[in-house]
Amino acid sequence: NAALKRWHGRQLVDELAATGAVRQGTIVVHTSGANGVAILEPLTDRGVIPLAIHPAMTFTGSDEDIARLPDTCFGITAADEIGYAIGQSLVLEMGGEPFRVREDVRAQFHAALAHASNHLVTLVLDAVDVLRESLRGQELLGQELVGDAPGGLAERVVAPLARAALENALQRGQAALTGPVARGDAAAVAAHRRALQDLDEDVAEAYRANSLRTAQRSHASADVFAVLAEARTQ
Repeated sequence: NAALKRWHGRQLVDELAATGAVRQGTIVVHTSGANGVAILEPLTDRGVIPLAIHPAMTFTGSDEDIARLPDTCFGITAADEIGYAIGQSLVLEMGGEPFRVREDVRAQFHAALAHASNHLVTLVLDAVDVLRESLRGQELLGQELVGDAPGGLAERVVAPLARAALENALQRGQAALTGPVARGDAAAVAAHRRALQDLDEDVAEAYRANSLRTAQRSHASADVFAVLAEARTQ
């Protein structure tokens, strides 16, 4: 688990420092998003150049992982300007775009990346699951059956919608918000909540939480907030 990995990481640093295996002036880099250079302190005390360089990219062990590194942004935390210059050079050599991340905001930085990637996967897959149940058994003549394997009809329905929403969010900001919450359609939001509640209570609660955040962002009508508050109490 994550705690065990962090423990082993610090244990490795302590062992390297204790054995003197890393010489003074050596560049030591880790790629953990959650940690800055503080975790390398035992080695820093021995004169190494500590760097934390984290690619803002998701890795699943697929062939596409390496191909995605060029043009990826890399967050760099260093102990001084020399370290930042070295980190910048390393990232540019890989074809990436470097940017600075202060030591004291590493957890905040990493939370933002997790929110944008890990939670996006959960949200999309929840939507796909609900859509599968909506479409199952209603296939048109000659159409493959709606199944549970990735890459089927539900994914093809969601894909262009999700890609457009993501692109709009990155290019248009707040103006990308559309749908029943943003336009104040409390009746539609209530109907969504009831339908999801009948299907999966956990998904219904996730929808409610995301709808509430969307309502806050879009300054939705009081009717929408009332529907969402009512759903929380049921």
